Amino acid sequence: MSERKVLTKYYPPDFDPSLVGRSRQPKQTGPKVQTVRLMAPFSLRCSTCGEYMYKGRKFNARKETPVDERYLGIQIYRFYIRCTRCSAEIVFRTDPKNQDYAVEKGAKRNTEPWRRGLEGELEETDEQRLDRIEREMADENGEIAQAEERNAMAELEQKTADAKREMAVADALDEIRSRNARLERAQREGGVDIESVLGGRGLSEEEERRRREEEEDAEAARKAFEFARLQQKLEETPAEEEVLGLPSIPGAAANGEGSSGSSPSAGVGPSSASSTAATATAATASNPASAAATDMPPPSFKRQVKKKKDHSALLGIKKKQPLV
Repeated sequence: MSERKVLTKYYPPDFDPSLVGRSRQPKQTGPKVQTVRLMAPFSLRCSTCGEYMYKGRKFNARKETPVDERYLGIQIYRFYIRCTRCSAEIVFRTDPKNQDYAVEKGAKRNTEPWRRGLEGELEETDEQRLDRIEREMADENGEIAQAEERNAMAELEQKTADAKREMAVADALDEIRSRNARLERAQREGGVDIESVLGGRGLSEEEERRRREEEEDAEAARKAFEFARLQQKLEETPAEEEVLGLPSIPGAAANGEGSSGSSPSAGVGPSSASSTAATATAATASNPASAAATDMPPPSFKRQVKKKKDHSALLGIKKKQPLV
């Protein structure tokens, strides 16, 4: 098996290098032609068989460089390809003027972007181009003017809204300052009721009714707690008198009957109380030492259980009666 890559060549024994001459071919005249591999730069249709060839299709093409074809110093190139179905020759070239390609022979381009909106005219003249540019500029200027007008109206509306908001804020600040001034003047005078000053704020009927109900509830609660405090004092007074051995007041004993029912003198009437006082006076006169000993009763460590107070009844709350 021979080598895949041959580095040396075979020279026969009778090889004479002097017999091998260098032949010069004539210099190529005309445009330069190269064989290149390219992709179709646009979609086209063959004018011979009607075959569609889409953009990106690869071809083996001949690239021709014309010597005398230039646009503003930019070289124009021409390409020769063949149809994939009928092998007809298709020629297209570069178009630096429109920054695109132009078909010269053998096919028709599917879409030509620079001819859109020209109503089928083959070529746009300079006058038509100028007219089109003027129309486009006029349309742009009109749109800009309309946008500026809309912006001016929006700015005016915004300024109006800002002015109204500032006026409302200023009015609110003036009202707050005037109310604070009235309060300060009332506090300095001292004799003016602040509620009367605050009453001028223009409260609604609902707020006035709610304020009046709150005041009534607060007054009722204050009276209820004051009555409960007084009742507690009346209940504690007879118990203290019994501990000290002092004669109890009939009215106070009557009032404290419910709470001092467990004391020994709860059921004693006025006659027994007077006889007890007379006996204590006679004993003191006959024996002063015994009187000093009997002045203070012996300490009692018996726990006195007080009856629970019904605060709900004092506050005027009625308990629900169980259904029979």
